[in-house]
Amino acid sequence: MLTPPIPENEMDRVMTLSEFDLDYGAHADSFKDLTKLAAKVAGTEMSLVNLIDSYTQWTISTHNMDLEQMPREESVCQYVLMSDENMEIADLSADERFKDRPYVTGGPHLRYYYGIPLNVDNHNIGALCVVDAHSPKTLNPEKIELLKIIAGEIVNRLKYIKVIDDLRNNLSEAKQTQKKVAHDIRGPLSGIIGLAQLIREQGDENQMDEILEFMNLIHRSGRSILELADEILSADKKEKKVPELKGNEFNQVVFKDKLEKLYVPQAMNKHITFRVNTSSASETIPFSKNKLLQITGNLISNAIKFTPNNGSVTVDLDLIEKRNENVLQIKVTDSGVGLDADGIANILQGNATSTNGTGGENGYGFGLALVKHLVESLKGTFNIFSVPGQGATFEVKLPQASSPEK
Repeated sequence: MLTPPIPENEMDRVMTLSEFDLDYGAHADSFKDLTKLAAKVAGTEMSLVNLIDSYTQWTISTHNMDLEQMPREESVCQYVLMSDENMEIADLSADERFKDRPYVTGGPHLRYYYGIPLNVDNHNIGALCVVDAHSPKTLNPEKIELLKIIAGEIVNRLKYIKVIDDLRNNLSEAKQTQKKVAHDIRGPLSGIIGLAQLIREQGDENQMDEILEFMNLIHRSGRSILELADEILSADKKEKKVPELKGNEFNQVVFKDKLEKLYVPQAMNKHITFRVNTSSASETIPFSKNKLLQITGNLISNAIKFTPNNGSVTVDLDLIEKRNENVLQIKVTDSGVGLDADGIANILQGNATSTNGTGGENGYGFGLALVKHLVESLKGTFNIFSVPGQGATFEVKLPQASSPEK
């Protein structure tokens, strides 16, 4: 197998992609019009929008082709990452790099390929590609220019999605601040109301008419504000047995579903048993989804890469509730080749080098480095427990804000 290319700026490239914090399986509708338009412009049967991380090519939108993901080393688009130039292959079956690929030798029997890089801040995070089962095709300069415009619009939409998500997060944080303010004023207001009540009762005995009237106003106003604070604090509790998730939140049940949808296909490809376990005591409690798919996805892909066929990869999720903050715990355990003490130290110190997987998968050496960077940016901890030949456990702990209602 030919060694796949790795861009010189690979670490910066995967970090740029991670900043979008995408759920790769959730945005097909956002790009389907552009994907279809690309095929129409090029005159090809099929087109795809592919984003490529350290391990996987994720197809976030496709036209006339059933594909969600493939190992990065098997893709054509990985070569588009290497420069800002478009890449055209007239006949994939005549190219040494791709002639034996399943999508060439079997359905859909691809022949023609044209790829345009998706560039964000001088980093190619993926490609828009148009493909066909017939060759050759001829794309004139006008069509190529139109495809470049479509690729630019895809990048713009990715940016719009990020901006909208950031706005949702900010609104959610503002709402939480509002609730905290309401929570904090309840105590003082209750005290004021109690004091006013006491003075009013004393005033009745002493016939202090003016003071009584003044204190009645304080009492009524304070009671009104207290009721408002109670209304704010209880708004989300009414008729809710399970906490409602905001746009920037997961709970363990939803997170498990996402992970299974994205990574079961990778595990099945190597006949690996893949499980995600949740903690029943805390599985419905919300937590921030910020960077979770990037962190956990890289750990899962790494575990699958270093686990032999018919092995197992297990993800254990738990939310540990504490007085001032909750802690989200993620453990990814595999039955793979394991690591020695030096290997663990190199990863945790950021000195790990690329190695190949048990099934011949090519290593890129940036997945775990990205995990370490993202975990530290979220003020979490990252640990590895392993014995050579006995598998490995990768543990991430991330602090989460506690609900102000607690």
